[in-house]
Amino acid sequence: MVVREGAFRAWLLHGLRHEDLKALGPHGPRSPEKQYSWWRVMCLTGVDYFSSLGYQPGIAALAAGSVAPVATVLLVMLTLFGALPVYRKVAVESPYGQGSIAMLEGLAPRWWGKLIVLVLLGFAATDFVITITLSAADATAHILENPFTPRVLSGQKIAVTLLLLAFLAGVFLKGFTEAIGIAVALVGVYLALNAVVVATALLHVLGHPELIGNWERMLTTQHGDPLGLFVVSLLVMPKLALGMSGFETGVAVMPLIQGDLTGRIAGARRLLTVAALIMSVFLICSSLVTITLIPEHEFQPGGRANGRALAYLAHAYLGNGFGTLYDVSTITILSFAGASAMAGLINLVPRYLPRYGMAPDWTSAVRPLVLVFTAIAVAITLAFDASVDAQGGAYATGVLVLFLSAGVAVTVDAHKAGRRGRARVFALITLVLAYTLVENIRVRPEGVKIASLFIAAIIVLSLISRVTRSTELRVSDVHLDTLAQEFITEASGEIHLIANDPRRRDQAEYNEKLREQWYTHRLRSAEPVMFVEVTVLDASQFRSELRVTGDLRYGHRILRVESATVANALAALLLYIRDRTGEVPDIYFQWGEGNPVVAMLRYLLFGGGDVPALTREVLREAEPDAARRPHVHVG
Repeated sequence: MVVREGAFRAWLLHGLRHEDLKALGPHGPRSPEKQYSWWRVMCLTGVDYFSSLGYQPGIAALAAGSVAPVATVLLVMLTLFGALPVYRKVAVESPYGQGSIAMLEGLAPRWWGKLIVLVLLGFAATDFVITITLSAADATAHILENPFTPRVLSGQKIAVTLLLLAFLAGVFLKGFTEAIGIAVALVGVYLALNAVVVATALLHVLGHPELIGNWERMLTTQHGDPLGLFVVSLLVMPKLALGMSGFETGVAVMPLIQGDLTGRIAGARRLLTVAALIMSVFLICSSLVTITLIPEHEFQPGGRANGRALAYLAHAYLGNGFGTLYDVSTITILSFAGASAMAGLINLVPRYLPRYGMAPDWTSAVRPLVLVFTAIAVAITLAFDASVDAQGGAYATGVLVLFLSAGVAVTVDAHKAGRRGRARVFALITLVLAYTLVENIRVRPEGVKIASLFIAAIIVLSLISRVTRSTELRVSDVHLDTLAQEFITEASGEIHLIANDPRRRDQAEYNEKLREQWYTHRLRSAEPVMFVEVTVLDASQFRSELRVTGDLRYGHRILRVESATVANALAALLLYIRDRTGEVPDIYFQWGEGNPVVAMLRYLLFGGGDVPALTREVLREAEPDAARRPHVHVG
């Protein structure tokens, strides 16, 4: 049994990474071994972006009714003149695929930056998880509505959707590598089939002018003059916002684009522009043909066009054979969209939470994350009854929050760079995105409710993890300058360090501290000692590099250290000195005053706290052998 448990654990945690994802050097993360032309990478993002054609026209018709084509034109304008310029700027500022979340993390200081990231991760998780569940639900709709599907599956919407989710999880548990070749084939076939369906439908509409006439009369009857029609379209446009997805993914895959840094940025901007143009043409044309050719009742839940408007037209105007081919293509790309979203999740979480100390180590492994997110996807599928329409609002909320965060990031960045004109333009775009988000939340609040659950879960679990991991040795590397190296090298025999909280840093301070240690710890005046002083730069960081600077002042040797916490920095320095010199060093403290609970909070939030006790605890966890553990003395 022990062997089996060990084997299962090894399989489950296969690929576990114990690395500091922040310390990636001055040039950012290493590029992947294989890179591709921008248009091939576009197909990788397209399995998510373009696959929304499977459900977007039907959701738009159901949400906006006869004004759907006009509202779609407004959505396309927001895409091309709002989201696209914003993300072209994001591509310039985050060429290693960090995206808008990392931009905001850099703009906000310390704990505020971490809190913003945690909130945005909640919305990003909503976006990706709903992508998985929505894609599976829509694939189920295409399966069940196909005329060749066995009747035994009729009414088994939830069961089929759960089966698709289980299959997706199984693929990742076995081992999944994103294959751009598969994405290119899927997107190429899918767009070609959609072009055939849309072109055939447009030709039918053009051959029957009365269809356009009927639609125009419906608009006039229901909404009056053009101004009223525009206002109504503007109000319903946020309901269609899920057709704007794909930009954040487009930035995330930038490292896969072939070329140097400049070429990668240019390729990413081209990718975003071409993808947005292709999608815009399909959205406008598909919205027009579905509204004019499909009876209104077919868009309702249970209708044959619900969640599959273009598939309905494919069967109606090109026959069941072609319609089935279209269904197969749609089901395949929707399944791959779920895979792309799952890959996004398992890459997004390790980028932030483990680095913040706000997740257990196992979150850096793929399989545990797959099991967690699959369980969440199953719960959401059951909660929404595997309904495509019901999940549209939640999906749009996640997408729009990421758009808004990108708008805020590029606006602040332009303002800081002194480009006031550009900042005003981005601010205007951000306001429009904010309106779209607020209106979407007002009409369909389920999205922000789901995101709030994600955010609350992330924050609570993150804080628990941060507390439980607070006494880990949280130093990724130790760097000493020349003088500090000389101090360590010249130390021989017993090595004595005196921890000092620097105040005046004058001769009287160091002499007084030294006399205290002689009196309290009976150190002999002839014994060589070094002072060590820690400056906390950013206590919100979990792991950090230790930078040690030597200083010779008033005849005293001083090691100045910069780190995220005092206790962890001292423990790491002591272990470094032991390993470098072969001697077990001693460090001396004075007892601090104050409430121990307050001291622990100071440690967690500001990196200080009850330093002697915490240093001892970090050393105890890091070095189980008491004989080799540096000695901590408190007086």
